[in-house]
Amino acid sequence: MTSVPNQSDKPDFRQQQYRFAAHIRDPQAAPSPEGIEDRRMAIYRELFYNNVQGFMADSFPVLRALLNDERWHRLIRSYFARHRAKTPLFPEMPREFLKYLEHEREPAADDPPFLFELAHYEWVELALSLADQEPDWARLDPQGDLLAAQPVLSPLAWPLSYHFPVHRIGPDFQPGQPGEQPTCLLVYRDERDEITFMELNPVTARLLALIDENNGQSGEALLRQIAGELNHPDPGTVIQGGQQILNDLHQRGVIPGTRRSDTDVSS
Repeated sequence: MTSVPNQSDKPDFRQQQYRFAAHIRDPQAAPSPEGIEDRRMAIYRELFYNNVQGFMADSFPVLRALLNDERWHRLIRSYFARHRAKTPLFPEMPREFLKYLEHEREPAADDPPFLFELAHYEWVELALSLADQEPDWARLDPQGDLLAAQPVLSPLAWPLSYHFPVHRIGPDFQPGQPGEQPTCLLVYRDERDEITFMELNPVTARLLALIDENNGQSGEALLRQIAGELNHPDPGTVIQGGQQILNDLHQRGVIPGTRRSDTDVSS
């Protein structure tokens, strides 16, 4: 429930601002400030809520398509009334919405079981499109040997794992139970700043996870580790297949190169 903080020690205009904001957030729980006719307040109520609701609908189009109007507006109004955002930036609002879903909101009985994971999956595309990280080219060798040296994962490539096959969810496919195996995906931004999603097989997912750990091992050492985890009778086969995976990821820019030695960097 929205409540107006005790602002008795604040100037009158500050108290009025708090009442105004509380009413805009949750009109049913917080009364309108005195002295303002409801016709004018209705304009503000509609304007603020519609801005937030419209931005969320654009940011989470699949989730919006799966929820009817009543369920969607109930969800967004609950977020609008209860969540206290840590940033005023509009592009950060979808991340704030995820925080609300994960840490603050009590799930409703009619929620789809994949609601949070689907929202996260949809947020990733926006977040990665706005990410300002770049590979540390001074410490990378773009032509390095991916087996002999340490492959490096681009900060613009994000391995993801979900309980539900979120990339397939839509009006015609809404699973009621998690999959038997995790759904492993990779989302990355390429050199043309286009966002690409790809489904990963278990070996590629494990290889990317090991590369992301940044433990200094060569590509071959990582593939030998995977062969051991699989109890594969012929590690050479795993290494050969893994080299093809590394080359493909390198061509995509997911692995932009290998780590230069400290000597190479200093020189």
